[in-house]
Amino acid sequence: MNRRRTPHQSTEEALRSLGRLTAQILERIKLQQARVELAVALQRHMLPSELPALPGLHAAARYTPARAGLDIGGDWYDAFPLPGTASVGFAIGDVQGHDVEAAAFVGQVRTGLRAIAAATCDPGEVLRGVNELLVSMGTDLFTTCSFLCFDPVAGELACSRAGHVPAVWASAGCPVEVLWDPGGLPLGIMPGETYPVTRRRLTRAGAFVLFTDGVVEGPAYPIDQGLAEVSRLVGAGCEADAEELATRVSQVADRTGHSDDAAVLVLRHDGARRDRPGP
Repeated sequence: MNRRRTPHQSTEEALRSLGRLTAQILERIKLQQARVELAVALQRHMLPSELPALPGLHAAARYTPARAGLDIGGDWYDAFPLPGTASVGFAIGDVQGHDVEAAAFVGQVRTGLRAIAAATCDPGEVLRGVNELLVSMGTDLFTTCSFLCFDPVAGELACSRAGHVPAVWASAGCPVEVLWDPGGLPLGIMPGETYPVTRRRLTRAGAFVLFTDGVVEGPAYPIDQGLAEVSRLVGAGCEADAEELATRVSQVADRTGHSDDAAVLVLRHDGARRDRPGP
């Protein structure tokens, strides 16, 4: 014989169920808060807190997090003085993935770049050394990268590319260029890879703009269209403020229709100074 539940018993059971659900929800909220705090901490350490300032060059950068997941990803940039010289190293890259593992890998890449750049200012040698380091670690991850060395004394910018999307360069009175410089494979894939170096004299005022593929490419936005739009912006703003140009270029990512993260690095140069030696 089944006993009928009284209204009081039904209410108590409903309250107990509600209590259990509330506890589960609070536990999930705490877990998500912990994941977000971890993501924020990783993101803070993935990117430099400030960019070096030096005569003749004004650097600015932007990072837009992924629109899904933990709002962290593998796009990164870095800038740091090269020990024993007046030069500064700049880097930008894209690790495959949008998770905590990818963010941690960014930290390893940045550490490797800084360590090897302390021994050589040659961008190709820096990338070669980091590639060998990452391959020896046996990780499944890899990263694209462009590494540059700016020498303010010679007014020269040397660049080497490891599978990264091309930069865009515009100088006053000159056509805009999409720089498909020779390069090598992304870092961490194959040992023994070499990375050619392209050197440019910055004799005119202008802007050298680097970015990740999240800025110029998406599901409904082909890379040629993205590069054309960035080229238009850089050509029109190559003598503008570096911060303003970085913001304009980063906004191209809003048109690509994807949820990837995106990074932009602008090097706004003043051109050769009158007191600088050279032709």
